[in-house]
Amino acid sequence: MRKSSATHRVVVLALPRVVAFDLTIATHVFGHEGHGRYAMTVSALDGGQVRTTTEGLNLTVASTLDALGDADTVIVPGFRRGPTPARALHALRLAHRRGARIASICTGAFALAQAGLLDGRRATTHWVHAEALAREHPRVHVDANALYVDEGQVVTSAGLAAGLDMCLYLVGRDHGQAVAIERARHLVTPLHRAGGQAQFIPAGAAVEDDELAVVTAWASDNLHRPITVADLSRQAVMSTRTLHRAFQSRFRMSPRAWLIQQRLRAACTLLEDGGISVDEIARRTGLGTATNLRAHFQRAFATTPTAYRRAFTP
Repeated sequence: MRKSSATHRVVVLALPRVVAFDLTIATHVFGHEGHGRYAMTVSALDGGQVRTTTEGLNLTVASTLDALGDADTVIVPGFRRGPTPARALHALRLAHRRGARIASICTGAFALAQAGLLDGRRATTHWVHAEALAREHPRVHVDANALYVDEGQVVTSAGLAAGLDMCLYLVGRDHGQAVAIERARHLVTPLHRAGGQAQFIPAGAAVEDDELAVVTAWASDNLHRPITVADLSRQAVMSTRTLHRAFQSRFRMSPRAWLIQQRLRAACTLLEDGGISVDEIARRTGLGTATNLRAHFQRAFATTPTAYRRAFTP
């Protein structure tokens, strides 16, 4: 987790034709933070007018590619797929080489891939475009399911709302979960969609089979019950060792850690309903007692269930 008292410079690179919604996600999270933690700039190839994917809507951008020269984080929102101008790719490579964090929303991942920044790395994009990303860039390990993927210096996210999840995650990575929760509160959005959570993909549209779909669906439907890794293994018809490998490959965590994450996500949803006691939430989510819920909540989010409830209920 990066924590610093220095102002963190965020540059949002608007490539033509930029997805306006993706761009405004980043500008709202980082540009209206209000405590001096971030300074945000929108840049374009040469500044001036940038066309968006929305007909009749153009943006006027003051900064050029030069803004990437002193950025701590560069975010590339989605844009209409196609070759990224060589100058932009060069600027992204230079920013990465000097240590800037590079992130993308939706099809912004194609620019990162064209710059070679995703080679040998796991990455995601909107599921509609995942097959094309994998086909055009075979050295990229495309995860069509994840909301966002953190590979350290490079972070990619799926489309639209997943970009908001990623930006809030970056705030948490920089300044801790308490700050991220407070930022989410001002944006009137919950903070419990982890990167390992699957994108909503219509039936039959998945790019790849998910061998864990049956067991994860069963576990999600039975969170109120005590569930062991052995129970998950039986549902998956796998040995515990094979199950562990599968979870590490798919979610980058153990089956037990994934199960706790799902219980906490369910607890967050219930906490947003002010009429349910913390004891009852602990029971319904399989965490047993309020004390156990508080301990897991503090460990995961650096806050308490009560504080979370205050932030997300009227």
